[in-house]
Amino acid sequence: MHIALGGCLKAPPIRYGLTDDTGGHIAYILAAARAQAARHDIDRVEIVTRRFDAPGLDAAHARAEEPLGPKSRLLRIDDGCADYLSKEALEAQVPAFTAAFLDHLAALPRKPDAIHAHFADAAAVALAARDRFGIPVLYTPHSLALDKARAMRRPDDGMRRRIEAETRAIAEADAIVVSSRDEAERQVCAYAGADPARIHCIAPGPTLPEGAGPEAARALIAPELTAPEKPFILAVARPVEKKNLAGLVEIFATTPGLREHANLVILAGLRGPERLGSAEGRRVIAAIEAMVHEHGLEGRVALPPEHDAGRLGALYRLAAAQGGVFANPALTEPFGLTILEAAEAGLPVVATCHGGPSDIVARIGHGLTADPRDTAGFGAALSRLLGDSELWARCAEAAATGGSAYDWDAWARRVSGLLAEVAAPRPVPAPARILASDIDNTLTGDRAAIADFAAWRAQGHAMFAVATGRTLSEARRILSEWEVPEPDAFITSCGTEIYIRDETGRLRFDASFAREIGADWRHDEIARLLDNPSIRPQPALEQRRWKLGYLGCARQAQRIRNRLDMAGLAARVVASHGNLIDVMPVRAGKGAAVAHLARHYGLTLEHCVTAGDSGNDDCMLRAAGHAIVVGNADGDLALLPRRPGLHRSRGHHAAGLMEGLARAGLCPPVADNIDAPIAMAAE
Repeated sequence: MHIALGGCLKAPPIRYGLTDDTGGHIAYILAAARAQAARHDIDRVEIVTRRFDAPGLDAAHARAEEPLGPKSRLLRIDDGCADYLSKEALEAQVPAFTAAFLDHLAALPRKPDAIHAHFADAAAVALAARDRFGIPVLYTPHSLALDKARAMRRPDDGMRRRIEAETRAIAEADAIVVSSRDEAERQVCAYAGADPARIHCIAPGPTLPEGAGPEAARALIAPELTAPEKPFILAVARPVEKKNLAGLVEIFATTPGLREHANLVILAGLRGPERLGSAEGRRVIAAIEAMVHEHGLEGRVALPPEHDAGRLGALYRLAAAQGGVFANPALTEPFGLTILEAAEAGLPVVATCHGGPSDIVARIGHGLTADPRDTAGFGAALSRLLGDSELWARCAEAAATGGSAYDWDAWARRVSGLLAEVAAPRPVPAPARILASDIDNTLTGDRAAIADFAAWRAQGHAMFAVATGRTLSEARRILSEWEVPEPDAFITSCGTEIYIRDETGRLRFDASFAREIGADWRHDEIARLLDNPSIRPQPALEQRRWKLGYLGCARQAQRIRNRLDMAGLAARVVASHGNLIDVMPVRAGKGAAVAHLARHYGLTLEHCVTAGDSGNDDCMLRAAGHAIVVGNADGDLALLPRRPGLHRSRGHHAAGLMEGLARAGLCPPVADNIDAPIAMAAE
């Protein structure tokens, strides 16, 4: 069961922008419900929202029930108020809605197995249902207030209350489902009570409608343009200030040559007489219109007051056909469904570097990112993409081929697994053996071999942990994409963080390991020392509390070691993959983390098998009783000394892992020429 209180939620078609709150979250919920209803392991999907009867809005909103498909429906709860309420006005109505919703649940012959709440107001309702009926709660924030509040000099009381509601939802939900790494690792984790073990980055799919024909799109914008045949920059966003639409007009006006080469088209919601708009929306539209007049852009900027879903889809495709670009100039963007819509239409993008769009553009490769506060820089990115035909073609090709990374069926598969985990956590039985394996290029790289590994894992020969340089959310994403079974434990960020299952089977951060490695860790002093133009840092999301990441080769890593030694700062410096350098506490590392994990279960390193392919695996490959170096390993591991228990596989990726497991006596030999297994330590 999904719950969403705000906006005009109904069966398609949706008039996006009809109210300020009728935006992308509605497309998300409807697409999610459709994908879940298509699964054989889901019996029913229900979406719950408010019932209201407002003049000018569709009569469907007054109906108690609306079918969505054979296995899905939309239910509307009467909370005693017949008015349409904006997000701000909803706050006072949540208690009445909660009471009515609990009455609805009490009368159901079968309760939902899980509730997925969208925004913090719905999370408050869902948590009340969990308190009364024990139903697990998933929470998707969609847009968090803390970033916005930090940008305001004096956040008002409404913003403070919203942050309080979000804090409670983040602290208490059984699982949090977000769409981008930025949401998972920066935005949500900025809240008190956030637990990375409960945060799941599960990317949605695109929501672009099929669209009408190109003539419908041309008819929408041609009346406002002097030369409608030119390439055009397309922006689609609600008229709210954080979307920075007036800033885009400024960029368009002041970037040399841009207005001569292209037009600008902005879809900023609907502005018909029936629209229930806000004062903020009116301010944004007025600012756009004033900017157009101030810069003399009449005939070069189209701001259509009305559009429907079909013409929206057609407009994306027309922009691509005319060699245009999609622009998202938001000051911050939690995810960016419009970036996916552009990819689905084959339209290259220039997107804000703040928030989720950076994730999307990096994975698909269909455009550029820039800081919208840097007017010249964002404008230069637009000019470059519009003016470089080879770059534009590469981005358009990436859009056509790379969009498959975002898929609603994959979203539904991962969320279905998450629901099963939340509903029935699985305790880890006391293990006799532990396998700790790297992920990238050790487990991943050969899907057929992963299937063999999954079959081995299902037989329960050993406890399975991953030991990776990735963060927890990224590790989960990669494992899911490669369909690797969920591990019993995670060693992440190059052996600086451990997540282990408690007695109930729920994954928890291991605070005892953090205390162990953090005793003499001088993070801030090391960061200041290495803040030098000659030392390039890895992206901000790779910087962790117990790990600092840099870019460079083994020689540069040695220079960093020397610099730290001269300053008297104790740290471990690890080079891997020829271009990554990680600086961490001296007591940290994958080897130390595996040893800590073994002690937790009353085992020693002799009971452990480790597998890896690169320099950051070196310490655990040296330490474990049995170690597997896969056949495709980097040269970083060439100097590992020969020793009993170390096996260099001929097979690559998971095939090499399986070969090593056979060598360690944990599965039958995978080939006739595999040596007989060496006895493990006594159980």
